[in-house]
Amino acid sequence: MSRHPVTVRSADATDTDATIGYDPPMRTYFLQAFEDPKSDDPGLWLGTRLEEYPDLAGLVAAAGAKGYTLDGLTDGVIADMAREAAIPSRPSLAERCGWPLR
Repeated sequence: MSRHPVTVRSADATDTDATIGYDPPMRTYFLQAFEDPKSDDPGLWLGTRLEEYPDLAGLVAAAGAKGYTLDGLTDGVIADMAREAAIPSRPSLAERCGWPLR
């Protein structure tokens, strides 16, 4: 799983310690930001379901639709995540067992 630092901004807050990446078993890009200091849970967490954001553009658009912008997505970070996303991953345990996914 790739994990890269990124800055996430909303109209009233900035998180300079946010994380973006690609999760091969889930086959989705993800974004975590605005961690709650008491629970360590992210206030913003996109990409928690199987194949929720199979491409980076979809994740960035979803963040934008919620009022967030991302800074710090360099060409190197984008290329690293794209390389990882291009590697075929095996079916998940749920898929192998025939369990419903949604």
